[in-house]
Amino acid sequence: MKTAIITADDFGVSLEVNAAVEQGHREGILTVTSLMVTGAAAEDAVMRARRTPTLGVGLHIALAETPPVLPPETIPDLVDDAGQFRIESLPVALALVAKASVRRQLEAEIFAQFAFFEATGLPLDHVNSHKHMHLHPVIAATLLEVGKRFGMTTVRAPVEPRAVLAQFEPATGLHIAKPFARSVQRRMRGAGMKVPDHTFGLAWSGAMHTDRLRGVLRHLPDGVSEVYLHPATGPYPLSAPSYQYEAELAALLDPVARSIVTNNHIRLARFADL
Repeated sequence: MKTAIITADDFGVSLEVNAAVEQGHREGILTVTSLMVTGAAAEDAVMRARRTPTLGVGLHIALAETPPVLPPETIPDLVDDAGQFRIESLPVALALVAKASVRRQLEAEIFAQFAFFEATGLPLDHVNSHKHMHLHPVIAATLLEVGKRFGMTTVRAPVEPRAVLAQFEPATGLHIAKPFARSVQRRMRGAGMKVPDHTFGLAWSGAMHTDRLRGVLRHLPDGVSEVYLHPATGPYPLSAPSYQYEAELAALLDPVARSIVTNNHIRLARFADL
């Protein structure tokens, strides 16, 4: 049995992303999306989700790029003087391990993001994090502890089988996140969370164009696979210059991809369907 969860990240970050997510679900093979609750267009995203109940919506914990939910002065060790997250910096990453006070600030912000999502009234389909920040062991542990209080049952662990990609286009670059992703997969499953067996989108983040999505679907391994993309109808203030947003939207709408799903008897699912 082959199951594919087709995910769009960054829902709520902009109107361009929101429009692509809705179109990708209504007209293409997109099954779920991940909401950034402090994104500039989060309110619009929630409105679209409410009118599209077949779209699974999860929480995209954001500890970079978007503003925090909490006032910056309440989490001083996690933000810079402008109130922007700086958790990606080495000093903060180390402080999360060494200082209980910093861990308490992290827990408070993650709790606030879960509470913000809960207030939307949307069912929580899954949880992941922007830029896979939950690969940090302390963030993973905090996410698990807080998430269980809010009914979290499914989590992404970006364990990408490069051997599958090599069957049609070998991925370049080091896969340095793999040990951390494996650790997250074990930790979450050990705590009773559902975690896909495979995740695709890491090697080609922002570049999962039509040919690549077709290749992943044609060579999809048995079990549950998540394929995540970053579709948008065009560039937006926080967009990455190298990301092929419109090409990823086109991949979701590709009729050949749909036929591969049908011909290969792939079950398209939300996390909640697992």
